[in-house]
Amino acid sequence: MNQIGLISWALIAPLLFGIIILFIKRESEKLIKYISFFGALISFAIFFAIYLKFDKTIGDFQFIEEHVWISALNIKYKVGIDGLSLLLGLLTVFITPIAIFSSFDYIKHKVKEYYILLLFLEVGMLGVFVSLDMFLFYVFWEAMLIPMYFLIGIWGGEQRIYASIKFFIYTMTGSLLMLIAIIWAGIETGKSLQQGFTSDFVEMSKYLPMLDPNVQKLLFLAFALSFAIKVPLFPFHTWLPDAHVQAPTAGSVILAGILLKMGTYGLMRFCLNYFPAATIYFAPYISILAIIGIVYGALVAMVQTDMKKLVAYSSVSHLGFVVLGIFALTPEAMQGAAIQMANHGLSTGALFLLVGFIYERAHTKEIAKYGGIAKIVPFFAFSLLFASLSSIGLPGLNGFIGEFLILLGAFKSNVLSSHWYAILASTGVIFAAVYLLWMYQRVCFGDVKNQELKHLEDLNKKDLISLFFLFVFIVWIGLYPNTFLQISEASIEKLIMTVVK
Repeated sequence: MNQIGLISWALIAPLLFGIIILFIKRESEKLIKYISFFGALISFAIFFAIYLKFDKTIGDFQFIEEHVWISALNIKYKVGIDGLSLLLGLLTVFITPIAIFSSFDYIKHKVKEYYILLLFLEVGMLGVFVSLDMFLFYVFWEAMLIPMYFLIGIWGGEQRIYASIKFFIYTMTGSLLMLIAIIWAGIETGKSLQQGFTSDFVEMSKYLPMLDPNVQKLLFLAFALSFAIKVPLFPFHTWLPDAHVQAPTAGSVILAGILLKMGTYGLMRFCLNYFPAATIYFAPYISILAIIGIVYGALVAMVQTDMKKLVAYSSVSHLGFVVLGIFALTPEAMQGAAIQMANHGLSTGALFLLVGFIYERAHTKEIAKYGGIAKIVPFFAFSLLFASLSSIGLPGLNGFIGEFLILLGAFKSNVLSSHWYAILASTGVIFAAVYLLWMYQRVCFGDVKNQELKHLEDLNKKDLISLFFLFVFIVWIGLYPNTFLQISEASIEKLIMTVVK
């Protein structure tokens, strides 16, 4: 296991190309753009090769690489993937090159630093999903924070400093809780192994479920709170709208498409694996918070006057569905949660791209300043409608699959033991149709209120290419979801058996 494997090369590629850009003159902007895009594509190609070799019938980790890192503390560089991490890893290497490509025409200052940070951000995000050592996971988790902080703080909107600092403080608070929990859990596992400390995920998964139930509950809360802030789960969501609204378009796409999934991934990967008894105990309470988030996020989205903030609050609502699916603890709901993580990345990523594209042309995100632009920019109008229907959950598109499975699983859940969870959550689907279609009506139909809008340019070729690949997968998942459900099926079944014995 001493050789560098495919997973490590997928991590090294964007890091290496980011370092190469450091030595290129900042005047060579076109070269910088294409090198960064090529670096992200290399990582995608490597991860796609992993997907082709991945055995979907096995729920265990595959492609494991293990190297001693800090021998005194038994900390390793250990990476590997199962179906869940493969699905989210594919989402990461798919969204990142789209985010890079979509920025080509719109980032005008500090171009060199911008693309370096995007590549370094990809390394951190991908590392989170493939880490099998908790200390390594924590390093990638923190490493991801730095480039996103600068992306918001340098290339963001007028309130970018406030938003970036708020994002940093919230995330760091959760991270410190997680670090304490990792140390505590590592010491407890080390006692069982008769060694001082270990942060190996597999070893911790063997011994932590046998801890005293009260200790399990405390550790569960520390991990869960950290991940809930990242999701963000109500009431820890207040950093998200500010970060989304102020971030540059690519930053919003990555934030919604990938970063938020790190929280839900953490809940599935660590809270459920390590603390099954505490998971069952807290599942109804966390599910209540998820439902509040679904309804609250939708209602607040409904009254927004800013398009970007509306899409941001829709994320609070949609991620509530994912959390509900996780803690329903049924195969249908957890499969729905896994596929909905990918769905949200595609649908909301497309919406943030479209809001960014129209903002670059009209220089406003205020809904009231638009109206009647469907005839002026027909490609934009069609794309916005398509992405909105995907986010609403129209049958035949991706959003329907995830939400249907989550609601079905929550309805059948013995752990939640009440149909009301599914019934109340289903109102979020209705509210989503209200706020998205109402926004679409006000932006695209009616009279043109601003005469300057009559000279708007429609989406260009680069914009349409960026959206095309997202739309292909939106339709693919909607019509043939089994392609993607098969990836995580075995891993989800193994996870459920760990929790519900």
